Amino acid sequence: MMKPRHSVLILLALILASGLTGYHSFSTTRQLVTQDMSRALALALEEQQSYVISADTIRVFNRHLQLEQLRGKAVLAVDTRQRGFRCYAKCSAATIFSMSDQRPASVLWMMAVLWGFFCIYRRRKAQIQAVGANFYGGLGFSESDGRFFDAQGNRVKLTPMQQQLMEMFFRSPSHLLTKTEICEALWPKKDDASETLYTLIRRLKPVIEQHSDLKIEADRGRAYELKIR
Repeated sequence: MMKPRHSVLILLALILASGLTGYHSFSTTRQLVTQDMSRALALALEEQQSYVISADTIRVFNRHLQLEQLRGKAVLAVDTRQRGFRCYAKCSAATIFSMSDQRPASVLWMMAVLWGFFCIYRRRKAQIQAVGANFYGGLGFSESDGRFFDAQGNRVKLTPMQQQLMEMFFRSPSHLLTKTEICEALWPKKDDASETLYTLIRRLKPVIEQHSDLKIEADRGRAYELKIR
């Protein structure tokens, strides 16, 4: 069985690989974009023989761009911080990111997410087994804290009466309880608890069937048995 620290290392490796792959694609695309914009700007300025940016400059600049995705998204500006004017082209990081191939990074990220969920599932299942849960028909019962769990480790929420009855079923070696046993345990002061027991069983059945492979069968109204479907 894989140790928890190894699972964490695999998760971190997938996240790191996803980040590095995505950044490499972004960096490569940014370099191509910068080269294409610089080349297009140089050709546009050479063609109009002027450093004044006009509508014609933008039109010629877009025409010389080799990357079609840049047309209409690249920006021409003038830098006045140095001596004289210097024209330059720039592009937003969002545009570059949209142009980069992030599919490999997305696949790695999805693998990291799935692996994370798998690790959580295994941890929860291990915790249930560690506390000595008793499983029957896909339903687990932990004696240490009195909780019921489904096969995925999720707690099955029961009302107090449903909880007591299910504990009786699980503690019975045959998983069979007589009507008298149940009524004396749950309603010791009630003369006739038949209707109350019938209502309890009727409401408990769908809960058990939803979270496990178990069902509750009645034996001519004299006993009830928890069976695997």
